[in-house]
Amino acid sequence: MAKTRVLVVNNGTLSLKQLRTRLEDLGSDTDVTDAASVPARLDGRHQAIVLSGTKVRAYDQDYYKPLVDLVMTTHVPVFGICGGMQIIAVANGARLADGPQRVGGHEVQVDTDEPIFTHVKPTVTVFHRHTLYLQEAPAGFRSIGRSEHAPVEFLRSDDGRIHGAQAHLEFRTDGLEILRGFAALYQ
Repeated sequence: MAKTRVLVVNNGTLSLKQLRTRLEDLGSDTDVTDAASVPARLDGRHQAIVLSGTKVRAYDQDYYKPLVDLVMTTHVPVFGICGGMQIIAVANGARLADGPQRVGGHEVQVDTDEPIFTHVKPTVTVFHRHTLYLQEAPAGFRSIGRSEHAPVEFLRSDDGRIHGAQAHLEFRTDGLEILRGFAALYQ
């Protein structure tokens, strides 16, 4: 049986190697591109897209237009991590708010009826490294996880194809288990 392929869009993350390793440990081969070089279509080569975190560029809609167009028009599952989620949310009308700097493990409550949370408990500990927070899900999306500082720790599109996490899931066991739940959507 052929391995699934995931297109990883590197938005400037410091943890690309860890993210790729997690996805490969879950049984997928990965190809990496940057946001400026994403293809207009996947043409069947990739079964999912994962957007890495980024430095504070989520509002640069011109720069991210090709990426957002691909994410919104493809038919494969998409997962935006930290800045990757923020790019998707901002492109769909959301606003980010400044908040406390959080670095390290933090508890988040998740909606365990969501398929990506199949392998975790209702409270997960995930790794954060940021100061911007999504306060409300944009139209066409809903919050599926929340914490003390962020009412939208996890996001899902109404059709269930696009997911996002404020946290860096490439770190910590709960992050791996959430990625395992996402991998079940495309493998």
